[in-house]
Amino acid sequence: MGFIIKFLLTAVITYVLGNFLPGAHLAGFSDAILLVLVLAVLNAVVKPILKILGFPITVLTLGLFLLVINAVIVLIADAILPGFKLDGFLAAILFSIVLSLTTSVVDMVTT
Repeated sequence: MGFIIKFLLTAVITYVLGNFLPGAHLAGFSDAILLVLVLAVLNAVVKPILKILGFPITVLTLGLFLLVINAVIVLIADAILPGFKLDGFLAAILFSIVLSLTTSVVDMVTT
């Protein structure tokens, strides 16, 4: 039951971010649900590969390169989903930072 609540809260947060952040455009709540699913799959499959490939750069930048990896994951989701559009790389970084901060707050509240 907790997984479903976290999933729906993340979808609501994603919907709000897609409508209020500059540079992010989300067509509807169903697209927010699809975006959460796509981001979950990309985080499970693609993100570990990008972390391994970018490990030297991550060490050199003291972990700041992980923000770039998160933005790349969001840009891949932008390319996959027709109902979710970002205006550029900076919008992807802003979207990924705000999404990760708000979902971590949701994780703290729901556990």
